[in-house]
Amino acid sequence: MTVWAHIISRAVSVREFFMPSYRPERHYMRGPGPACARIRGVHPDASFQ
Repeated sequence: MTVWAHIISRAVSVREFFMPSYRPERHYMRGPGPACARIRGVHPDASFQ
C-alpha cells in the first residue's frame, strides 16, 4: 500500500469510530429467531421445504 492509502484508511477508521454510518441491515432480523421456534416447538435448525 502507498502512504496515501494508509492515511485514507486511518482517516476512514477514525471517522467510523466517532460517526458510524447507519446500516439497517446490521440491526434488523431477517426472520423468526430461536425464541419463536422454541415457542412453536420447532427445532431452530430444521430446514423448511
